[in-house]
Amino acid sequence: MAKTYVSATKYTIYMRFEINGVVDKPDIIGAIFGQSEGLLGEEMDLRELQKGGKIGRIEIEHFVKNGKTVGQVIIPSGLDMVETCILAAALETVEKVGPCEAKFKVQSIEDTRMAKRKQIVERAKELYRKILETQVPDPHELAEKVREEARAAEICYYANEIPCGPDVETADEIIVVEGRADVLNLLRHGIKNVISMGGSKIHPAVVELCKKKTTIAFIDGDRGGELDLRKLAQLTKVDYVARAPAGKEVEELTQKEIVQALRKKVPYAKKTKQISQEDKKLLEMLEQLKGTLKAKLLDKDFNTIAEVPVRELLKSLKGKTIHAIVFDGIVTKRVLEEAEAHNISIVAGIKKGKFPPSKKVKVIILEEA
Repeated sequence: MAKTYVSATKYTIYMRFEINGVVDKPDIIGAIFGQSEGLLGEEMDLRELQKGGKIGRIEIEHFVKNGKTVGQVIIPSGLDMVETCILAAALETVEKVGPCEAKFKVQSIEDTRMAKRKQIVERAKELYRKILETQVPDPHELAEKVREEARAAEICYYANEIPCGPDVETADEIIVVEGRADVLNLLRHGIKNVISMGGSKIHPAVVELCKKKTTIAFIDGDRGGELDLRKLAQLTKVDYVARAPAGKEVEELTQKEIVQALRKKVPYAKKTKQISQEDKKLLEMLEQLKGTLKAKLLDKDFNTIAEVPVRELLKSLKGKTIHAIVFDGIVTKRVLEEAEAHNISIVAGIKKGKFPPSKKVKVIILEEA
């Protein structure tokens, strides 16, 4: 009985075939063995090669299409390159399967050792990377790693949400920065009374904390930093302002730059008129609504009559006595006209479109240009 395995597969022959008739797998295998017999001598006879473990089991994949049998022959070979090519060429001479005309054509001869070599290279690279990762880093890398892990361990979360240093609650003075990366940089350089605003939407807990402490707003040296300062000052108390050097962000400052900026802090004086308690309340509502695409309809006591999606805002004005609208969107001329038509006194939005001021409706904007 012929062996069904190859002692060492070096190459794989892939052949396509087309047979003018419907035949089965045994017919195809019988034709391959029968018509190649004696072509290349006894040593290269398929049966002898299988007995010696030089070629493996011949796999046939076939299906019938339009009255023809088509498919693929796969032959694993342990012969050398030349012998494998000779064998493949010999198999192309098969012209009939049973009574049906047939055509066999070699598609490709794959060197299976190339795939193994590729696998070996990939595995070697993976092992090499692991060795590099487990090596002791140089002193600078080690020191930096220790610093990074130390500052990450020190970071706390005020109100369970807002990144801050461990001394924020106990210190009389706090430093308010824009985001988590700024907090981490100040912690890295030993400043622990620092807290984040909580992103573009300033967290209400930060607003309340600033009222109880001496507050230093430490802002980036660009227009974005000035807008953050203005927004913070609209909502709470700011005592001093420190600025990063022009064009730089707090998160990228060195220890020397941080210390110099904080030493140069100046008392903060609002350039705008004093904000009333009512306006401050509306601005706080806008902060809460920002990013929600929702609107609130308020009565004269600023209690919520209804909360609706912004897209339904104008339809929701009918049949209600409304004192103020607060919504996550742009105050446009149309919104203002609808407010006038429904005798609404105040419209508060995130941004403002271009239109002349109204004599009847007061407009409050969170993000002034």
